[in-house]
Amino acid sequence: MSTSIPIAATRRLLQGSEAIVEAMIAAGCRFFAGYPMTPFTEVLEHMARRLPEVGGVCMNAESELEAVGMAWGAAATGTPAATGSTGQGLSLMQESLAEITLARLPLVVLNMARAQGDYWQATRGGGHGDYRHIVLAPVDVAEAVELVQLAFHLAATWRNPVLVFGDYYLAHTARSVEIGSLDFGPAPSTEWALTGESGGTGRAKLVSFLGSAKQRDDVGYDLSVHYTACAEHTARMLREVTPKLDTGMTADAEVVVVAFGTPGAYVRAAVRSLRAEGVRVGWARPVTLVPFPSAALAEAVQGAKAVAVYENNTGQMVDDVRLAVLGAAPVEFIGGISLDSSGFGIAPDLDVAVLRRRILEVVERPR
Repeated sequence: MSTSIPIAATRRLLQGSEAIVEAMIAAGCRFFAGYPMTPFTEVLEHMARRLPEVGGVCMNAESELEAVGMAWGAAATGTPAATGSTGQGLSLMQESLAEITLARLPLVVLNMARAQGDYWQATRGGGHGDYRHIVLAPVDVAEAVELVQLAFHLAATWRNPVLVFGDYYLAHTARSVEIGSLDFGPAPSTEWALTGESGGTGRAKLVSFLGSAKQRDDVGYDLSVHYTACAEHTARMLREVTPKLDTGMTADAEVVVVAFGTPGAYVRAAVRSLRAEGVRVGWARPVTLVPFPSAALAEAVQGAKAVAVYENNTGQMVDDVRLAVLGAAPVEFIGGISLDSSGFGIAPDLDVAVLRRRILEVVERPR
């Protein structure tokens, strides 16, 4: 996955929510704010217990609106900060997340989603203006431990929010994992941060979604300059952040199955089962949803007769897959909404036998 170096790692059996908390602390997170909403609640509970032990602060806010505002204030001081919720709670945060991005602030945001219906929210955003967030989608607890720490590094490097897209399975699955600080390279400068040290010196700083240049009251802001600079920064970020795609058995595959997050593990198991019977199928799993690994995916499906996309929604990532494939092969959606009575996404469809049948239907369809 990366060239990161584990430092003082210890192996423990942890629930996903607890492992994510330990990874955030290992990455240097010292401020966290949130409002309880399952399956995000357990992350907040673990942070409330653990952050004070390392000199940090965790706030159980009155709502998601206050939580993102608190995280905004902490991030502006240069403190590694995070917030999160489910997709419903993140809907309330969208205005602030857009403005945090335009203010060029590093922030890590968790979406412990109830299924996969938040793909458009995560990758397109529901706020205003031209902004993008980096989005990472771990397949399991072990990968989440790495990607959460990578999220803090990317947020600090690009001074831009990074969203980690999880779900109920990730939050509640227990796994033996190593927790230790990962070295992704030198820490970026925080000279921009509002620490209070420059106040009254004539060198006071400004962090605002309206720009960082101080203006006289009779002049005002030239927002076109700031917005253009933000757009150029975003374009450079999307060019230079390396997209990640996990693939298997695609070299001679007649059908390549694409899925992200937890369903990617079930698709991988179904593909391996079919391969054992001589069926020529492979898998591809986008790890970065933004930037989307379009070039790598196009290469992975070269020679395939069809591409199948599984998502636990009515079809959202499938649009990005079609854009990546660009007509080189037909793209068929084999997913759909699959929920328990609570709507948490504990999906009956996430069953290797079910996925095998759907994949075989694509393989056997005349073309």
